Amino acid sequence: MSITPSSSPSSSSTKSWITYGLLAAAAIGAHAYFFRRRSTKFRSRVVGIIPARFASSRFQGKPLVDILGKPMIQRTWETAKLASMLDQVVVATDDDKIAECCRGFGADVIMTSESCQNGAERCSEAVQKLGKKYDIVVNIQGDEPLIEPEIIDGIVKALQCSPDAVFSTAVTSLKPEDAFDPNRVKCVIDNLGYAIYFSRGLIPFNKSGKVNSNFPYLLHLGIQSYDAEFLKIYPDLPPTPLQLEEDLEQLKVLENGYKMKVIKVEHEAHGVDVPEDVEKIERYMRERNLS
Repeated sequence: MSITPSSSPSSSSTKSWITYGLLAAAAIGAHAYFFRRRSTKFRSRVVGIIPARFASSRFQGKPLVDILGKPMIQRTWETAKLASMLDQVVVATDDDKIAECCRGFGADVIMTSESCQNGAERCSEAVQKLGKKYDIVVNIQGDEPLIEPEIIDGIVKALQCSPDAVFSTAVTSLKPEDAFDPNRVKCVIDNLGYAIYFSRGLIPFNKSGKVNSNFPYLLHLGIQSYDAEFLKIYPDLPPTPLQLEEDLEQLKVLENGYKMKVIKVEHEAHGVDVPEDVEKIERYMRERNLS
């Protein structure tokens, strides 16, 4: 067996992975108290938070885009207010224009830092600023204005019924035409309903490199709930290689060894990722007389 010199690229890469492994192990050890000291009481108090930022790389000002006469953030808020499991619904933003808009239609607003890297970090900051004690925090992505209240309630119940999980989310059937769209996040789960992996690519991927019409591929929906105590430590967990490569916050949860419960739902997914999606969702709403 040959040994690669320490100055070679492969050795440098190996050292980086070893360094990451040591840092991750230290972080997990530091947060292991979470599992040892977690309360077994029923997680009953629930807040829904809609993180909204103006400076989206793919769609500037997306929360304020008009969808059949209403800002998209308003449509998301109105849907969330119909969920029976939420004690409060709050918009968390770092933008004054979004905050003013939301207050105009009656939403509670929490101003958060521009440094938040993703929705989970924004939810973590927002719930701490609320000053109220909650057991579960639901992250309701503002670009899923047609998410049903029943799905919001479903992921809350899933987390309540899974004391070993710190995170829950929902998936639905993936359409063949969305198989290779990187804006449509795919998911695979185990036989007990826990997440194995999320990807912007098609998973699982077969030898043919084509979509298998007989395989039940799963599409991740923009809705997730967290154990509130876990959400406090989430921002302190080190970024992980898979998270950074895929740009998916869910992977940091999995890579750090935490469990994520997944429910399957029937949902005609119409998220707004890019400007072209607005016309699609408006057409869908007109066809079904959704005001």
